[in-house]
Amino acid sequence: MTEEKSAYHHGDLRAALLGAAETVLADTGIEAFSLRRVAREVGVSHSAPAHHFADTQGLLAALATEGFTRFLNAMQARQRAAATQDARALLTASGLGYLDFAQGSPALFQLMFGSERVDFCDPMLDRASTAAFDHLAQDIARLRGVSPYDDPAAMADVMAAWSMVHGFAALLMAGRLKPVQAMDTPEREAFFAMLFARVTP
Repeated sequence: MTEEKSAYHHGDLRAALLGAAETVLADTGIEAFSLRRVAREVGVSHSAPAHHFADTQGLLAALATEGFTRFLNAMQARQRAAATQDARALLTASGLGYLDFAQGSPALFQLMFGSERVDFCDPMLDRASTAAFDHLAQDIARLRGVSPYDDPAAMADVMAAWSMVHGFAALLMAGRLKPVQAMDTPEREAFFAMLFARVTP
């Protein structure tokens, strides 16, 4: 334990555990994921993570929280890069950021959207996931001129856009979009923009 304390400052151990957790998740998948394996990856005793995470579920909630933060950042980064105020172009840029994150962090993406082991009642995770959803809602509000929280038709647009980009990402990651996978990056992004436009007429 003395070695562990000297190797990590208070915040460093938490960050190291989260980094190792993502590595282990990508290596073993969610079913074989364990807190002991993460501790071993970091090089600390199996009891050391308890200083930051009560159990495996707590670590997974924290990892998913970080994932949603990075997910939102990816969408916002694409919008900044688009350098436009056009509502449709900004919505498409968000979609491209969605794909960037999914393809760059597939195991984390699966944890966030496809695992029952994540406790979305965790307050920090709830805030992070809600912020990501609000980002899409704001994109649709900019396009439609009305908040989706006030207008059922606009909320239907949110769900249509989300379903399309998520389905596209999932199929792409699963290798089921072979004609698209054969495209180079600019061609693939142009194709996605054309496809995405079909759900936002």
